Amino acid sequence: MADYWAAAANELPEGAVVGARRYAVGNNGDYFAVTRRCRHLGANLARGSIDADGCLICPWHQSKYDVRTGRMTRGPQGIFAKVPGLGTMFIALTKVVPLRRGKVERRGPSIVVDRAGPIGRR
Repeated sequence: MADYWAAAANELPEGAVVGARRYAVGNNGDYFAVTRRCRHLGANLARGSIDADGCLICPWHQSKYDVRTGRMTRGPQGIFAKVPGLGTMFIALTKVVPLRRGKVERRGPSIVVDRAGPIGRR
Protein backbone atom coordinates (compact mmCIF):
# COMPACT_ATOMS: atom_id res chain seq x y z
CA MET A 1 0.00 0.00 0.00
CA ALA A 2 1.45 3.38 -1.01
CA ASP A 3 0.45 5.45 1.95
CA TYR A 4 1.08 8.60 3.89
CA TRP A 5 0.81 9.57 7.49
CA ALA A 6 -2.44 11.33 8.39
CA ALA A 7 -2.32 11.71 12.18
CA ALA A 8 -1.04 10.24 15.39
CA ALA A 9 -3.76 7.94 16.71
CA ASN A 10 -3.78 9.76 20.06
CA GLU A 11 -4.48 13.04 18.18
CA LEU A 12 -7.53 11.59 16.44
CA PRO A 13 -9.88 10.52 19.25
CA GLU A 14 -13.46 9.56 18.51
CA GLY A 15 -15.33 12.62 17.23
CA ALA A 16 -12.26 14.34 15.74
CA VAL A 17 -11.58 15.29 12.10
CA VAL A 18 -8.25 16.44 10.61
CA GLY A 19 -6.96 17.35 7.18
CA ALA A 20 -4.47 15.07 5.45
CA ARG A 21 -3.63 16.20 1.92
CA ARG A 22 -6.78 15.76 -0.19
CA TYR A 23 -8.75 14.04 2.57
CA ALA A 24 -10.72 14.85 5.69
CA VAL A 25 -9.73 12.02 8.01
CA GLY A 26 -11.91 11.33 11.02
CA ASN A 27 -12.84 8.94 13.76
CA ASN A 28 -16.53 8.17 14.26
CA GLY A 29 -15.74 4.93 16.08
CA ASP A 30 -14.07 3.78 12.86
CA TYR A 31 -11.44 5.73 10.97
CA PHE A 32 -12.53 7.20 7.63
CA ALA A 33 -11.19 9.43 4.86
CA VAL A 34 -13.32 11.40 2.39
CA THR A 35 -12.30 14.13 -0.01
CA ARG A 36 -12.14 17.49 1.73
CA ARG A 37 -14.46 19.72 -0.31
CA CYS A 38 -18.18 19.99 0.35
CA ARG A 39 -20.28 19.54 -2.78
CA HIS A 40 -22.32 22.66 -1.89
CA LEU A 41 -19.82 25.56 -1.81
CA GLY A 42 -16.47 23.83 -1.38
CA ALA A 43 -16.01 24.21 2.39
CA ASN A 44 -13.07 22.36 3.91
CA LEU A 45 -14.68 19.29 5.49
CA ALA A 46 -11.55 18.71 7.60
CA ARG A 47 -12.90 21.60 9.71
CA GLY A 48 -16.25 19.85 10.07
CA SER A 49 -17.63 17.81 12.93
CA ILE A 50 -19.05 14.34 13.47
CA ASP A 51 -22.64 14.01 14.67
CA ALA A 52 -24.25 11.34 16.87
CA ASP A 53 -24.97 9.21 13.77
CA GLY A 54 -21.28 9.15 12.82
CA CYS A 55 -21.84 11.43 9.82
CA LEU A 56 -19.54 14.29 8.80
CA ILE A 57 -21.10 17.76 9.09
CA CYS A 58 -19.93 20.61 6.85
CA PRO A 59 -18.59 23.55 8.90
CA TRP A 60 -20.25 26.22 6.73
CA HIS A 61 -23.88 25.23 6.15
CA GLN A 62 -24.21 21.93 8.04
CA SER A 63 -24.71 19.61 5.08
CA LYS A 64 -24.48 16.05 6.37
CA TYR A 65 -22.43 13.26 4.72
CA ASP A 66 -22.51 9.51 5.25
CA VAL A 67 -18.76 8.76 5.32
CA ARG A 68 -19.33 5.10 4.36
CA THR A 69 -20.78 6.07 0.97
CA GLY A 70 -19.65 9.70 0.49
CA ARG A 71 -23.25 10.72 -0.12
CA MET A 72 -24.94 13.79 1.31
CA THR A 73 -27.87 12.78 3.51
CA ARG A 74 -29.02 16.30 4.46
CA GLY A 75 -28.62 19.37 2.31
CA PRO A 76 -27.37 22.81 3.30
CA GLN A 77 -29.09 24.39 6.30
CA GLY A 78 -29.71 27.98 7.39
CA ILE A 79 -30.81 30.34 4.63
CA PHE A 80 -30.07 27.65 2.02
CA ALA A 81 -32.66 25.33 3.58
CA LYS A 82 -35.33 27.86 2.52
CA VAL A 83 -34.47 27.54 -1.20
CA PRO A 84 -37.02 25.06 -2.62
CA GLY A 85 -35.40 21.89 -3.94
CA LEU A 86 -31.79 22.92 -3.20
CA GLY A 87 -31.13 20.24 -0.59
CA THR A 88 -32.83 17.60 -2.72
CA MET A 89 -30.69 18.60 -5.70
CA PHE A 90 -27.42 18.26 -3.75
CA ILE A 91 -28.50 14.95 -2.24
CA ALA A 92 -29.25 13.68 -5.76
CA LEU A 93 -25.92 15.04 -7.04
CA THR A 94 -23.96 13.08 -4.44
CA LYS A 95 -25.70 9.87 -5.48
CA VAL A 96 -23.96 10.34 -8.83
CA VAL A 97 -20.82 12.15 -7.60
CA PRO A 98 -20.25 11.21 -3.96
CA LEU A 99 -17.23 12.32 -1.98
CA ARG A 100 -14.33 10.03 -2.84
CA ARG A 101 -13.24 7.75 -0.02
CA GLY A 102 -9.74 6.68 0.91
CA LYS A 103 -8.59 3.57 2.72
CA VAL A 104 -7.53 4.32 6.27
CA GLU A 105 -5.87 2.09 8.82
CA ARG A 106 -4.15 2.34 12.13
CA ARG A 107 -0.55 1.18 12.20
CA GLY A 108 0.81 1.24 15.70
CA PRO A 109 0.69 4.86 16.88
CA SER A 110 -0.16 6.23 13.39
CA ILE A 111 -3.21 6.65 11.19
CA VAL A 112 -2.30 6.21 7.52
CA VAL A 113 -4.20 6.81 4.27
CA ASP A 114 -3.62 4.86 1.07
CA ARG A 115 -2.51 7.41 -1.52
CA ALA A 116 -2.60 4.94 -4.38
CA GLY A 117 -6.23 5.79 -4.90
CA PRO A 118 -9.65 6.05 -3.32
CA ILE A 119 -12.00 3.21 -2.58
CA GLY A 120 -14.17 2.49 -5.59
CA ARG A 121 -17.77 3.72 -5.69
CA ARG A 122 -20.29 1.20 -4.44
